[in-house]
Amino acid sequence: MLVILAVSFTILLLIGVPVGFALLSGSMLTILFGGSVNPLIIPQRIFSGMDSFSLLAIPFFLFTGALISQGGLADRLVRFANAVVGRFRGGLAMSNVLSSVLFGGISGSAVADTSALGRTFIPAMVRSGYTPAFSVAVTAASAPLSPMIPPSIAWILYGFITDTSIIRLFMAAIIPSLLWAAAMLAVVIWKAHREEMPVLPPAPLKEVVVTARAASLALLLPVFILFGIRMGIFTVTEAAAIAVLYAMGVGLIYRSMNLSTFLESVRSTVQSTAVVMIIIGAAGLFAWILAHTRTPEAIATWILSVADTPLAFLMLVNLVLLLLGTFMEVNAAKIMVLPILFPVSQQIGIDPVHFGVIVTANLCLGLLTPPVGIVLALACKIGNVPLERGAVASFPFLLAGIGVVLLITVWPDLSLWLPRLVLG
Repeated sequence: MLVILAVSFTILLLIGVPVGFALLSGSMLTILFGGSVNPLIIPQRIFSGMDSFSLLAIPFFLFTGALISQGGLADRLVRFANAVVGRFRGGLAMSNVLSSVLFGGISGSAVADTSALGRTFIPAMVRSGYTPAFSVAVTAASAPLSPMIPPSIAWILYGFITDTSIIRLFMAAIIPSLLWAAAMLAVVIWKAHREEMPVLPPAPLKEVVVTARAASLALLLPVFILFGIRMGIFTVTEAAAIAVLYAMGVGLIYRSMNLSTFLESVRSTVQSTAVVMIIIGAAGLFAWILAHTRTPEAIATWILSVADTPLAFLMLVNLVLLLLGTFMEVNAAKIMVLPILFPVSQQIGIDPVHFGVIVTANLCLGLLTPPVGIVLALACKIGNVPLERGAVASFPFLLAGIGVVLLITVWPDLSLWLPRLVLG
């Protein structure tokens, strides 16, 4: 059965079939032609894979991000970021990173971040004297902050698959996300002084205050969500629904929402939700096949024979996930590898929250790495830069990201200190 699954899935991916449909089709072919399993198990496992109340948070958070993006709030965040760091050398590039931090806690999507901020920053940076390749590289390198910074689908999906507390994952993600942002800023500062990049005129204090006030309602959204969940006012799923109402209220207050932007947000949410849920449903069938063939146990035995200590195992996981992330989207990759790797991590004594941060950080880094590198490819398209030049320009940022991943791997308290402090 496993041979049919591996061969069919690989062939479907190579001919360009989307990951969700490749996973679903490969699993169906495996059951139909691979043994004596009743084909009625196919719809049962697909439905059971999606039958979870906690998954309702996904469309709600997607809708929140779409409302914020379509409502023009990205421009308010950009103006605030420019007012804060624009006065420094390479300030516009630093503002690009800071805007991703601010926007990430709202949209939770690296693609949305790249699309919304890239169309603003890349032309502006080129006009200000930055090279197109560097402008693309900064945008692509900071975009993975969106799925890293809570709340985002990446954490909800990991919590659902592994039955781990989502609020703990949200808390655990904060310090690694800030480390990632600091690493990106360090590369920008180094490059800015080395190549004498442009400096924007310093913004007066009044402008900083005005732009902060203009963006304040959008900036408070992630704080409102995390505070409400921590205080027990609502669950993660309820918080996602409330976030939709909050985003709609902000759009009405700022007068940035109309019928057209609302309908576009609905369309975008339906499309994105369908993609995610197809992958989740297919993953339910895929995971059942793995369990039926006892594949996780066999792989666990092999891994433990190669890496029998937590650190050695995590280094092996880093290598595998970095390679996997180069050609697969974050959520699809999680759904494929977690049924295999997570039980091994528990067997070897690794904290599930710490493991979730490592897995997510690795796969987010894959968004930047060729040959696929989704956000790098999108940023290159926006900036009209060949992918090869964009990849070369983003290499220092990639090295910095790898450094952050290694740091959170060898120092678990970077992930676990805050949730233990806040949640006990």
